[in-house]
Amino acid sequence: MNTSSGSALDSTNIQINGPLLYGFTPAVAEHFQKHPLPRATEPGRVVRVDRNLLLVAAGADLLHLPYPLTGEAAVTGDWVWLGPNRAGERQILGVLPRRSELSRKRAFEDSSEAQVLAANMDMVGVVVPVDRPLTHNRLERTLVAAWDSGATPLVIITKADLAEVADDVVGKVILQAAGVDVVTTSAENGDGVDELFAHIPAGGTIVLLGPSGAGKSTLINAMVGREVQHTGEVRSGDFKGKHTTTSRELVPLPNGTVLMDTPGVRGFGLFDAEDGIGEMFGDVEALASQCRFADCAHQSEPGCAVREAIASGMLEERRWHNYLKLQRELAALARRSDAAAQRAYQREWHQKVVAAGKSQRLAERETAERKDRSGRKRR
Repeated sequence: MNTSSGSALDSTNIQINGPLLYGFTPAVAEHFQKHPLPRATEPGRVVRVDRNLLLVAAGADLLHLPYPLTGEAAVTGDWVWLGPNRAGERQILGVLPRRSELSRKRAFEDSSEAQVLAANMDMVGVVVPVDRPLTHNRLERTLVAAWDSGATPLVIITKADLAEVADDVVGKVILQAAGVDVVTTSAENGDGVDELFAHIPAGGTIVLLGPSGAGKSTLINAMVGREVQHTGEVRSGDFKGKHTTTSRELVPLPNGTVLMDTPGVRGFGLFDAEDGIGEMFGDVEALASQCRFADCAHQSEPGCAVREAIASGMLEERRWHNYLKLQRELAALARRSDAAAQRAYQREWHQKVVAAGKSQRLAERETAERKDRSGRKRR
């Protein structure tokens, strides 16, 4: 792999050298200057996280280094300070604060922890293939996470040459991803690749998200200009593909930008994504704020702007239910991570159960009394 080093000059005229091919820009150099560490001598960037070592770009080198001994665990895309150890060899001294972070809730249901997938990306490319049915809920969920990461979402439609319904899928995606740019590509023909490059800022990093078999590897090969990723077949029955990418890794592109590929993501449990929901469902939240009553439950209350919008067709009921589902997920996650909120939630449910029990007993007593009165009248 061809690598090189570069330098950026900060306001104190101290020169910092860093890996230009891996996104080291003057803005990144300034970020390092704002977060100095004792004994640190040079910046680096985590290119890949392996089981026991990190692959780190530093200057003109790619180094296999042990994990940092202290501080937060590093992930692909992290910027790190390097310095000598006791033997004079380079080691990771610390991880810089992340300017953006793509996270999801860990796969097991009871977890309230985040799994960080990528760091310090400028764009999140949500890959949507046209050769399979469009899953609206999945697209919305992934875009919520993309907005919440602090990066800019971009929808990338792939395999446009394979499906006669491409125009229909593109139209639905544009409608679904309101406020997000959409690029249509055909990696086999090279169509749309230049337009995709035009959306990525100079020296910027883009991470690709999408299910297995979505065409990410083929798209990466088209962007790099040579085969750097293996491609696999997609089953025609269920549209599932083999995971041809098994780890997250930074790939330098010829135009100076950096691409981060990720393995196919089957699910995207949200983690603390209130900001992302606000970006993706801003229209829904605006409608809810227009209801006559501030505590409107959006069921049968008079003057409910949400129900009126659904009835008129202005708001899809599916979209409204997906919004509620995501809100419930975040509320449940908050309860698991906040003991006080969990206790309050349990008290609330206990009160509801007690009230329901009282109502049930009252209803049974009233029914018995009615039968008794009815029997006395017949006698």
